[in-house]
Amino acid sequence: REMSEEQAIVVERHGRVMVITLNRPDAMNAINGALSNGLWTAIQELDADDSLAAGVITGSGRAFCAGMDLKAFARGEDIGPLNTFVRSGANKPLIAAVNGFALAGGCEIMLTCDLIVAAKGAKIGIREVKVGLFAAAGGVFRLPARVGYAKAMEMALTGEPITAEEALDAGLLSSLTEAGEALPAAIALAERIAENAPLAVNASKALVRAAAMGIEEDKLWEMQIPLQKSVFSSNDAKEGPVAFAEKRAPNWTGT
Repeated sequence: REMSEEQAIVVERHGRVMVITLNRPDAMNAINGALSNGLWTAIQELDADDSLAAGVITGSGRAFCAGMDLKAFARGEDIGPLNTFVRSGANKPLIAAVNGFALAGGCEIMLTCDLIVAAKGAKIGIREVKVGLFAAAGGVFRLPARVGYAKAMEMALTGEPITAEEALDAGLLSSLTEAGEALPAAIALAERIAENAPLAVNASKALVRAAAMGIEEDKLWEMQIPLQKSVFSSNDAKEGPVAFAEKRAPNWTGT
């Protein structure tokens, strides 16, 4: 098959949840031009569609993503859209469902997600120092907030992966599942998020991420002002208390 024909990303909808599958199983879902482009296109679609509340990213076959496709890299395939994704992420919550390996660039796709669910036996790491590079798609500076200083430094300097069990202990995972159960668990978590008011959820996500990046509290208060104005004056902010009083599920409009 030609690269252009390859469906490197598969997008499915589960109610209000978009499931984005990295779909190059024979190559351990390694990142090439088609995967990079397809992933960023899917994320833009997720953010633009008001009927979707959250996204899940997973990998087909025995890996989440084993990192860069070095052959594609040598051919000069454009993975610019991936760099855009790891820098800007999504406005809506993203959950990684990690099966098998999440290594190097694959670990960095995972770290761009807000929540991570992994199956037992999964391996997570940034191994770039072993090939003369470093994890330049956010890995080295995002890991400390997710696993703590000591574990992040060890992962960055040794290039050795940690197991899903170690990742759970380090606070990286929302949950650890049996083999093959990461995706359904991630979808269930996304569905719990989708029950809540979209503007409120997206504002909460933005503030938690900013705080995790070490932004000073004074700046966080400033950042909160426009978010609070838009959320607290929204139709959903009126709907929530009314639905509670009427003992019914709220009908969120995201406005």
